[in-house]
Amino acid sequence: MTIMKLILFDRLKALRIEKGLTQQQVADALGLNSVTYLRYEKGQRQMPLELLPMIADLFDVSLDYLFGRTDF
Repeated sequence: MTIMKLILFDRLKALRIEKGLTQQQVADALGLNSVTYLRYEKGQRQMPLELLPMIADLFDVSLDYLFGRTDF
């Protein structure tokens, strides 16, 4: 697993917790099954690229932040 993927998974979880959301709430907001989102957050399933902008919008961060290219 690449460092970029590890950063993505860590940031997904951290952003969710920071916003006070459950995995179910995030999954619902993205139109996903909660188990599917859980597997994305844990790095157990490959996330479709189309989902990344939706996640960035949900958490109000840039794609660069999600991938660890910037810290803001």
